[in-house]
Amino acid sequence: MGDPPLEIALELPERPVRTPRLVLRRLTAADADALLAYRSLPEVARYVPFEPMGMEMIAERLAGRWSRTRITEGEGLVVGFERADTGELIGDLALMLVSAEHRGGEIGWLLHPAHGGHGYATEAARAGIELMFDAGVHRVVARVDARNGPSLRLCERLGMRREAVLLANEWFKGEWTDEVGYALLEHERHEDARPSPA
Repeated sequence: MGDPPLEIALELPERPVRTPRLVLRRLTAADADALLAYRSLPEVARYVPFEPMGMEMIAERLAGRWSRTRITEGEGLVVGFERADTGELIGDLALMLVSAEHRGGEIGWLLHPAHGGHGYATEAARAGIELMFDAGVHRVVARVDARNGPSLRLCERLGMRREAVLLANEWFKGEWTDEVGYALLEHERHEDARPSPA
């Protein structure tokens, strides 16, 4: 299998990445209203480590960390995904490179609730995982609040392995919460899941 590389980096392709129904791309200032439409909702922020966002914070992030197109160890990349049929931004992925030595990555996702139940988040997350594997990541994990049924089911649809249930693992938004850990190894990826460049 060989030695792991000394450094891994994830870079968004210049052209958007297409899946059957979605386009994954970098975020721009023009996405502020679309991001506000779901990131400001309490139900979207319920199980993630931020409170509902206002326009000021979204604009600040778009000008700062969300403008990254290349990351290395310890950094994260936010990738928007839009419906190919309407061009509407409906969610985003967080792709993180956790360890260069262990070639470890982590993924998270957000979806506008109006578009839930159609498999869009699964399709986007599958493409995000492929981007990480293509960048040299060996293992991708997802850490999910045990109360977040839709995300638990999404991990299962991605073929991720449920590896741990950590009881009262975090003091999160005023209470102890349980966390479920999922993982997928590079050799477990689905050949039919590879996204194509636009």
